[in-house]
Amino acid sequence: FDVSGPVADIVAVHFVPILFTRFFPWLSFAYQSLTEIPYETILTQTDSLQVLDLSYNLPYWNPALLGRLEKLSTLILDCNNYTSHVKFPYMPSVTTVCINKNKINNLPVFVEEIWRKFPNIKILSMMNNEAAPSYFNGGSLTQYTDYRLYVISQLPGLEILDDTEVLEKERAQARKTYRLQQSGHSSRKRRKDSSKKHTRIQKKPSSIMK
Repeated sequence: FDVSGPVADIVAVHFVPILFTRFFPWLSFAYQSLTEIPYETILTQTDSLQVLDLSYNLPYWNPALLGRLEKLSTLILDCNNYTSHVKFPYMPSVTTVCINKNKINNLPVFVEEIWRKFPNIKILSMMNNEAAPSYFNGGSLTQYTDYRLYVISQLPGLEILDDTEVLEKERAQARKTYRLQQSGHSSRKRRKDSSKKHTRIQKKPSSIMK
């Protein structure tokens, strides 16, 4: 049985949890029709796991215990039932979050949670959510541009949003567009995370709120 080329990639991704559950930096439970996060397997690798893929599983999962994964850099949650009000654990090691095709419809609420819990995020992909308007889900160019500028303004370290690199001219436009709105919220109080205190200024623009 030849598992070279693309087939090898599929086997490596989707059968790793079954064959190699120890000391492997990548685990995928995608397309497994799971009813809960398989913490029993995942938490055996708290000091080594770097990439975790939980895509294409139907339930809304509580990701709280994922905060124990101290080395995790990439979290993939595509095609589940997460909403704008999902509560992640504090995960400073994570630099990439993919949460495409979920049920996220309130951009300011969701982006604030991302900012709070993933302070070092570089790549965020949330395509095919209502809060991320684009040509592919019926959004206009104006809505798409506004969406990008808002996210970039709130996550200043972001390098890639969805499938597109963040350009310096976008950063400049984002700062210009949202600077006054942000300064008007300087007195807004933030909740304290259990492991770290954060402060931040944020505006919820009416054009993208639901």
